[in-house]
Amino acid sequence: MTESVFELSSVTVSFGGIVALSDVGLDVRRSEVVGVIGPNGAGKTTLFNVACGLVAPQSGTVTRNGRVVRRLKPTALAALGMSRTLQGLGLFDRMTVVENVMVGADHLARTSIAAGLLGLARSGADTAAIRDRALATLSELRIDEYADRYPPSLPYAVRKRVALARALVGEPTLLLLDEPASGLSNAEMDELGELVRGLTSRMSILLVEHHMDLVMSVCDRLVVLDFGKVIARGTPDTVREDPAVLAAYLGDEVDRDA
Repeated sequence: MTESVFELSSVTVSFGGIVALSDVGLDVRRSEVVGVIGPNGAGKTTLFNVACGLVAPQSGTVTRNGRVVRRLKPTALAALGMSRTLQGLGLFDRMTVVENVMVGADHLARTSIAAGLLGLARSGADTAAIRDRALATLSELRIDEYADRYPPSLPYAVRKRVALARALVGEPTLLLLDEPASGLSNAEMDELGELVRGLTSRMSILLVEHHMDLVMSVCDRLVVLDFGKVIARGTPDTVREDPAVLAAYLGDEVDRDA
């Protein structure tokens, strides 16, 4: 079996007596896409927040490359070779697209890129190098023509790619994606799927998503949550036919689309 590059083991999270996750575990292996799915309220967002250090579990462990990470924080992700996108995008409206992307490589600079862009610190040769890296990332995502534009002036799908570029510019080996297909058209979702699969040549991906077409087409393995518990795991074909999944999630989707 391929060694896991990221693992959550026996994770339990509760908020005010309400159990959001109960003894949940998953692992991500090298160069694969692992998807987390489930109906609304299943615990997907909480699991994602544990994975990126926004929520500390009451019990359980987070392991990165075979080492247990104690008290994982979002600020520690870059040092662990991890990066994330969020549903809210979090772009800076008064920075250009390329400047927004450069912030994602802040950990590679000798002084803070963000501070330099705001005129709070000197920027040197490393800033120029990171700008080149940011432009190359924008080119890879086919949005380099927007480099000098500001996020509020852009279509939503382009802003989603800018947020993804910011996550990629630091060259993570594990990418955490939270609902990357939200707000996209079918054609844009197809392009996203091709992009995600292409990234596996250099990184592993943990994907939280509710668009089933995307999940089934890009993921190597799936973990299905319902009421904070894992009810199924396996390949998309295996999960697709699981009775518990059909009852909890896929069956509901079929009923609504009928």
